[in-house]
Amino acid sequence: FSSMANVKGGTRPPWVGLGAAVWVQIASGNAYNFPLYSHSLKSVLGFNQQQLTILGVANDIGENVGLLPGYFCNKFPPWAVLLIGGLACFSGYGVVYLAVSRTVEPLPYWSLWLALCIAANSTTWFSTAILVTNMRNFPVSRGTVTGILKGYGGLSAAVFTEIYSVLLRHSSSKLLAFLSIGIPLLCFALMYFVRACTPASGEDASERCHFLFIQAACIVLGFYLLTTTILDDVLSLTPPISFGFIIIMILLLMAPLAIPVKMTLFRSRTNKSETSNQSATSSVGSINENVDEKTEPLLTRISSATHVGSVRDSDGPSEIELLLAEGEGAVKKKRRPKRGEDFKFFEALVKADFWLLFLVYFVGVGTGVTVLNNLAQIGIAQGAHDTTILLSHFSFGNFVGRLGGGIVSEHFVRSKTMPRTVWMTWTQVFMIAIYLLFASAIDGTLYAATALLGICYGVQFSIMVPTVSELFGLKHFGIFYNFMSLGNPTGAFLFSGLLAGYIYDKEAAKQHGLMLLKSSVSCLGPNCFRVTFLVLAGVCSFGVILSIILTIRIKPVYVMLYSGGSFRLPNSSSH
Repeated sequence: FSSMANVKGGTRPPWVGLGAAVWVQIASGNAYNFPLYSHSLKSVLGFNQQQLTILGVANDIGENVGLLPGYFCNKFPPWAVLLIGGLACFSGYGVVYLAVSRTVEPLPYWSLWLALCIAANSTTWFSTAILVTNMRNFPVSRGTVTGILKGYGGLSAAVFTEIYSVLLRHSSSKLLAFLSIGIPLLCFALMYFVRACTPASGEDASERCHFLFIQAACIVLGFYLLTTTILDDVLSLTPPISFGFIIIMILLLMAPLAIPVKMTLFRSRTNKSETSNQSATSSVGSINENVDEKTEPLLTRISSATHVGSVRDSDGPSEIELLLAEGEGAVKKKRRPKRGEDFKFFEALVKADFWLLFLVYFVGVGTGVTVLNNLAQIGIAQGAHDTTILLSHFSFGNFVGRLGGGIVSEHFVRSKTMPRTVWMTWTQVFMIAIYLLFASAIDGTLYAATALLGICYGVQFSIMVPTVSELFGLKHFGIFYNFMSLGNPTGAFLFSGLLAGYIYDKEAAKQHGLMLLKSSVSCLGPNCFRVTFLVLAGVCSFGVILSIILTIRIKPVYVMLYSGGSFRLPNSSSH
């Protein structure tokens, strides 16, 4: 790839890039802030619930439609992709800020819809750049890297909530100003460090320790954010204490950078082992090169293994001559890639496993994002007027699901060759029960159900990403990943925009004795979303069936890739 032309060597740059990617991943969660300022869109601009949910769909479309970033990441370096994302963030949120702060005259509804779409689309540019780059920098630990980055992404809503509560004093206009200026500046400052590096050839003890350290730091940050958010809501904290919480949060976010600092301070030991490994590798490579020059077989090993059966079965001279020519390199026989190798986009589109994975992911995230987009209204309808705590519960659960999904699936895929999609199956089974719990509206279950749904929602992300790369390769991973991400806005449009918003406004009109659905009145009681939750439970039942079918189909692929207890790069995969 042209973006891989300047590959940074050494053992430290990948860890520096991963530490910088953590901050960019937090920034890429800017689309999760929609529930924090959505009430201002409704009150200041006078939108009804269905209009608001359609704006939420615009937010989801922008957040997940990333085919263009997926294409660009193979053509341009990561910094260029991050630059485009920063410009989209600045322009999109800037327009929304001007509207909410009434700096300009009220803008047309379609212009706000487009601005939100552009603003949230920065997420795809940010996440594609860091995810593709780091998975290529750590190709044998892709599940772990995905879990870490997606885990921090799950915490981003809690980070923004902390900033919104403490620094911005619950001001929607200040939050939008921060998103339009602060996020682009952060990404511009870090984009140099997110770069392609020489990938590790295999796992060692130090690499596993480094990953464990980052995972532990991520968990500590998650519990810290949950605790401080609750304390800030329950207690009347003084400004110095609140600002102290922010400083500690920033230090915890910087924890992954301790690894390259440690590698710098203890450079002698690292360089010694690295030099010995490089010399051993180079000597082995030169020996193999000499042997290959002296005893080059007429047929390559792959060709002979593949075609030996046909040679025995057929004595025709034309077949043998063709095979000999192929072995000498005069003829190259084209074949379709097998699962686990590098697919082109259109080659993957004709595979049943590709569409099964898309549909399973669509069910998991499409139903989950419906609850997320309507979380404020769900809370108010069930008597929880402080939606900040509700969002923090969902965000913490989302973080646990993303990080835990990566860790647990990585353990079982290496020890039991268990397909990662098993965990999508189980979480969607739990989602059925959670949606039924929401529909029942039992007192005292709202916060627990929200946190559990966040966990199940987060698992969908951390399982889909490595599964796509394992089935269809890393070469065009950016496009595959962003195509799968279309399941999120598709579900938001169907379940949130068309279903939830319509039922909510209809029930609100019924409660207030109105004949039209165009008023901006609120709906109270469990009936506001009961039908929606029952439909979501039924959709998840369909997803469970599809997930079981997919898991059975791809089991042989995981046996092939992980039969030795660790990931084996296929012959066609490359950095």
